[in-house]
Amino acid sequence: MATRTRPASAPLTFDLPLSLIDRIETCRKGHAFKTASEVIRHALDKFDFDGYRPDHDPHRQISVRIGTKQRAVLKRHARKNGASVGELLRLALEHLPARPGKKARS
Repeated sequence: MATRTRPASAPLTFDLPLSLIDRIETCRKGHAFKTASEVIRHALDKFDFDGYRPDHDPHRQISVRIGTKQRAVLKRHARKNGASVGELLRLALEHLPARPGKKARS
């Protein structure tokens, strides 16, 4: 009598925004999958990795000087919002108009 064996698998842990966790649950119900793992395996099977071209915005490290008060405010907001200092700096720069009196991009 032959026994059926399952393919080898191992846990994979990664961080997802809650919106994607909700999407996993929605897809799980919609596709009648029993587990989140089934949803992930299905998504990986269907995704065209060969055709994927990430939209990379090249980064470069710079060094700037800010006062101790601004640094403290920045760190406090980073902790309060669960964000990195770099993320807040990028956000502030993205909302800074290129010229005074002009609207910044949203």
